[in-house]
Amino acid sequence: MLRQDVLRNKKDFDRLYKKGAKVHGKYLVVIFLKNGTDENRKAFLASKKVGKAVARNRARRLMKEAFRSLAPRVKSGYDILFIARNTILNAKCREVTDSMTVSLKKGKLFT
Repeated sequence: MLRQDVLRNKKDFDRLYKKGAKVHGKYLVVIFLKNGTDENRKAFLASKKVGKAVARNRARRLMKEAFRSLAPRVKSGYDILFIARNTILNAKCREVTDSMTVSLKKGKLFT
């Protein structure tokens, strides 16, 4: 059974890239767009520019953990895409959480 809160379809990603608002942070880029539901759908991406598989997996784990701690404070009803930058490789979890907090505040996604 697939989880409902994860972005998977190409059309959703294309819509986010074309119409979504972008906020650039030190360690990540956040792209978001209203989705018309009461839930947030999210995705965490790390391209090959970030590094090899181990580095990309670590980057995704850091972003997921940062969002998990911030999720109760994030407004609902959005598709949110988190894209790792290559600066995330040497970052600690707390630094990524702080960067994500700043990015979400800039995008007015915090309640």
